[in-house]
Amino acid sequence: MTQTDRTIRTVDDVLTLLDGLFSPGADRWTEGGAEWWDGFSADRDKPVPFFVAKPDENLVAYVEQGLLPAGGRALDLGCGPGRNALHLASAGFDVTAVDLSPTAIAWAEEPAAGAGVENVRFLCGDAFTAPLDGPYDLFYDSGCFHHLPPHRRVSYLARLDRVLAPGGHFALTAFAAGEGGLGSELPEVDFYRKGRLEGGLAYTDTSLRTIFTGPTETDLTEIELRRMRAQTADSPVFGESFLWTALFRH
Repeated sequence: MTQTDRTIRTVDDVLTLLDGLFSPGADRWTEGGAEWWDGFSADRDKPVPFFVAKPDENLVAYVEQGLLPAGGRALDLGCGPGRNALHLASAGFDVTAVDLSPTAIAWAEEPAAGAGVENVRFLCGDAFTAPLDGPYDLFYDSGCFHHLPPHRRVSYLARLDRVLAPGGHFALTAFAAGEGGLGSELPEVDFYRKGRLEGGLAYTDTSLRTIFTGPTETDLTEIELRRMRAQTADSPVFGESFLWTALFRH
């Protein structure tokens, strides 16, 4: 392709162009970032909060409080070592668990096989091209959304609308802005200037409400949006206060 070729015709062409502004292997949860995430998941002994074999405290609470249906089909997007997928399977859901990293998928499959869990399927792929066979009664995202470049929210919302069943639930954990959290609070244009996501994007609660309950095709209703409740090391669930937790109904 020469410098004078003009090939952009569609929204997908624009999104692909913007993807190309990020360096190969940058910390993004889309095609091209698999190598970075494989390296991230390679050392299981790293002091990474999300590597614990515990489900998110908010997810456990949603199930225990009856905020989610008793079973059904669930998608765990960005499943990592599979901690939330296994909890959903134990709660009676038929689970499809997706992660970009082959190393993370192999890690997740080990405890599932060891426990004889049959109602979870692990799938290696990115957020937008993984072959999903929705509709799902629950779309759970614990840490994928905040690793997307800003322009890929368009793709995310479109896929969410396609795979979430009418009346289904969407639940999210994401980096919270302020109070020394892990996510970056840079202006969005700076991520494109730098060609990386600086470890993930931090969001305010107002931003999350605007994205997911604003006038978009997803038509989501907020049930709960709060800080994740911090947990002690001996707690049976995972919780860090630098994360938002949110639950919406379609």
